[in-house]
Amino acid sequence: MPFRIGYGYDVHQLARGEEFWLGGIQLEHSHGAVGHSDADVLLHVICDALLGALAMRDIGFHFPDTDAQYKGIDSKKLLQHTYDLITEAGWELGNLDSTICLQEPKIAPHVEAMRTCIAGLLGVDLNQVSVKATTTEKLGFVGTKEGISAHAVVLLQRV
Repeated sequence: MPFRIGYGYDVHQLARGEEFWLGGIQLEHSHGAVGHSDADVLLHVICDALLGALAMRDIGFHFPDTDAQYKGIDSKKLLQHTYDLITEAGWELGNLDSTICLQEPKIAPHVEAMRTCIAGLLGVDLNQVSVKATTTEKLGFVGTKEGISAHAVVLLQRV
């Protein structure tokens, strides 16, 4: 099979005073995501999508939150390690499509910086990385600003 598709989904609680990392960049905001690592929900779903495409379990299996070495770790390191596993297995990214679900802050001004960061981490062209954002029209935990969620789909191709 020359192609594989993977999907990732993740959520993080938002809390006042936490740093807010998203797509490998830090955003200025009154609230940030809570997590064992830096809680970058977008990079986490990309890891899960990549791992899922090759049936390699999930981010929690590879980087358990019970392991102190991952406490506060930069999720860019997690994504780089994950992509190393993918390329070592003989695969490469065809494309990535992702969606961030967040009521605020507005993501549009940061999308290109996120795409550039992710493409650089994966060593791919910018046109292979899509980052989109949406609100939930004030519905659910995202709509009440209690949390953030993200989805990602990847297409891998055999090298």
